[in-house]
Amino acid sequence: MKIVTRTKTLIYSCLTLACANTLAQSTDQDVEEIIVVAHRLPVPSSKVASSVSVLTQEDIAEYGNLSIKDILRQTPGVASTSNGGMGATSSLRIRGEEGFRTIVLFDGLRLSDPSATQVATPVEHILSDGIGQVEILRGPQGLNFGADAGGIIALSSQTNEEGLNTSLEAQSGKFGTSQGNLNISGSNGSSDFSIFANQINTDGFNARSDDNVLMDDDGYENSTIHLRAGTKLSDQIRIQAVHRNVEGDSEYDGCFLQTTIHDCESDYELEASRLSIDYNSETLTHSLGFSKTETDRKFFSADELGFSSAGELNRIEYIGSLKQFDSFSLIYGFDLEEEINGKMERDNEGYYLEFLSNFSTRLTISGGVRRDENDDFGEHTSHRITSAYLFNWIDTAIRFKASYGSGFRAPSLYEVDYNGGPWAFPPASNTQLIEETSEGYEYGFEFMAHDKVSGEVIFFKQEIDDAIYFDLAGYSGYLQETGKSKSTGVEFSGSYVLSDSLTFKANYTYNDTERPNGLQRLRRPEKLGNIGINYQNGTGKLRLNSFYRMSKNSIDERFGTLIGLDDFEVLDISMSYRITPEIEIFARIENVLDEKYEEVIGYLTPRRGSYLGFRISI
Repeated sequence: MKIVTRTKTLIYSCLTLACANTLAQSTDQDVEEIIVVAHRLPVPSSKVASSVSVLTQEDIAEYGNLSIKDILRQTPGVASTSNGGMGATSSLRIRGEEGFRTIVLFDGLRLSDPSATQVATPVEHILSDGIGQVEILRGPQGLNFGADAGGIIALSSQTNEEGLNTSLEAQSGKFGTSQGNLNISGSNGSSDFSIFANQINTDGFNARSDDNVLMDDDGYENSTIHLRAGTKLSDQIRIQAVHRNVEGDSEYDGCFLQTTIHDCESDYELEASRLSIDYNSETLTHSLGFSKTETDRKFFSADELGFSSAGELNRIEYIGSLKQFDSFSLIYGFDLEEEINGKMERDNEGYYLEFLSNFSTRLTISGGVRRDENDDFGEHTSHRITSAYLFNWIDTAIRFKASYGSGFRAPSLYEVDYNGGPWAFPPASNTQLIEETSEGYEYGFEFMAHDKVSGEVIFFKQEIDDAIYFDLAGYSGYLQETGKSKSTGVEFSGSYVLSDSLTFKANYTYNDTERPNGLQRLRRPEKLGNIGINYQNGTGKLRLNSFYRMSKNSIDERFGTLIGLDDFEVLDISMSYRITPEIEIFARIENVLDEKYEEVIGYLTPRRGSYLGFRISI
């Protein structure tokens, strides 16, 4: 029997090796595999020891949030901060890592922004519509994805069964928000494609808590087009092309200086493409991909262009495997990356080798090494090792697992250039930045009992040496902490299928973060919790969902002074009703209790808002 969809957030998938994970159903049943290809090699679930959360298309629809970041922060170990409402600058931190250490992929296409200060992914411009599956891999994953990968978020576009499928969706609600999208997909067995287009407009709200001058709403517009097409040239060879275009225009206050209030606008544009070819046989696999990402940013003050930035990221990626041996498999690959920010350029070459054991159906061990050659910061070696053991007891399957990984991050082109430019002054102008190094480990167990109860308990610790940060006290530029910045904690997650109609799920993360000086790291809540209750009637036409989240013990900094952020609790509810097999209506209320809170000091978050919409499938 397949695991029911209500436990899908605890279906364990491996992004490191691009596989999906499943749990044993009982002592009398074999481990059932649910394969989720995340643009690496498919590997049986019994060979995966990493901590992964999976969200399906159904999950995304149940949450209902327009921005994917608002959905991701309800998964274990993920914290989100935003400088206001939709479209405002946002960060996703996995287990306390900086947002620029989180790698975001969409159909294998890396969404990093080379024009940004730290080559981070602008998650505020990623909408949830058109996404078929999300996989969140927690912990250092530099072996296969790059030495600076402190976590992976892999997005996949929606897919359908054979034939031509078309869906339309529209909704509107609070803050003058309106959204519409079109999704067309098709497949004939050997070829498939997906076309997704989305348009959203919102008037927003006044996000600056200290704005007593303009007191205007900060609106946002987003136009997104995502294309994917693939075909089999033979039984063993497949090619695929992906293209993505995003235009996001955000209004905000406080141009350039925190102490001033201006009528400001940020225009963001992304053009990204990827072409890949895959070969698969019984003993060998090869995958070669070429990608190009171009970003352009413009910042306006009172309709006058203040400054602009442009960047380009070119990548060649190869991954292969040798599966000729009975006891183990070899996985190997390389990636060549050219990063361009304005007139600055840098190349990085990475090579890696990994083995995956096949000693038994219960025990798995994997280990690998990676070598990076950076134009500006030389050669670095990083490692990763994992292990897992499956144990069956009565009607319960328990799997113990552990992993360790290391990595490094070179200072970004922007960080180095800023400290050497006219905007910096002491102490930043006198600071020669060096590379950050990192390591992290985790251990714990996951279980499933009686096909109804599943859960996971994971202990983790991560350390960053010589962490780079912007000087918020004096605004002198980028500084570097001498010593270790730590994140130590535990994650609990679980799901209970109370009946065919009702499911309960929850997760809790405790994360004790510490800078080298002993103080708590900024904007990292010590306690995060989420509770979800999902109901559907016997026919499956009516669905009711409630989502509760809480955040406690977080701090921020303003002009060198540490400020404690208020704890907050937010409740969202949503519902959907399928009128016919083709027509569905849905509604939701976000922040039902009208909680007033800040994730970043000085910036408000959305108050209570209601939304109504419909979907039509053809």
